Amino acid sequence: MKTVVLDVRSPNEAMADFVRVWKTRKGEKAARITFATPELLWKVLTAKRWQLLKAMCGTGPLSIREVARRVGRDVKAVHTDVTALLNAGVLDRGKDGGVIFPFDSVKVEFLLHAA
Repeated sequence: MKTVVLDVRSPNEAMADFVRVWKTRKGEKAARITFATPELLWKVLTAKRWQLLKAMCGTGPLSIREVARRVGRDVKAVHTDVTALLNAGVLDRGKDGGVIFPFDSVKVEFLLHAA
């Protein structure tokens, strides 16, 4: 099962993990996409975009029209959301031009603490 971890960490923390993995050559089994703040994570992963990811999880490449059909939304609106997810590195382009969410599961990690 291929999992992506969406987390919230400072750029310094993310770079320290990258350096540790690079030096030891022991990578994690899960891919990781890091956001600098919880607000940025939720700006990118809106409820409607989360719905897209759920519909695409484990399906392989899909056309934007097919994604829109699966979630019952307008193609233009789905195109806007897909573009945002592509720009954030959450989705990829397939060889055939479709879009792909190349993971079977998603794990979201962040810590909320007192200011």
